Amino acid sequence: MDPISPADFEAIVEEALDEVPSDLMDMLDNVVFLVEDEPPADDPDLLGVYDGVPLTERDLGWGMGNLPDRITLFRGPLTRMCEDEEDLREEIAVTVVHEIAHHFGIDDAALHELGWG
Repeated sequence: MDPISPADFEAIVEEALDEVPSDLMDMLDNVVFLVEDEPPADDPDLLGVYDGVPLTERDLGWGMGNLPDRITLFRGPLTRMCEDEEDLREEIAVTVVHEIAHHFGIDDAALHELGWG
């Protein structure tokens, strides 16, 4: 697809987040969404990543003074793999759901079985 500006990409991400059911978004605990241009050099095709402590691994004292968990989407690989803006919107939505699932403690194997891999 043609290059897309960082601002346009972030607008599409915001739209994708708006499409996630509000009941699901309300269940997120201390999570921020970020956009970066490129993933780490050792994983150049990475579309997104969840960095935090899944809800299934938190104890009762978790949260006091902890930084928010982060879900990061990578503009470069997402735009390179998509043919057009419609394809990009769909892939961002899938990636967002995939990373949110990690926040809930669902691993990659289970996500692949469910078709969200």
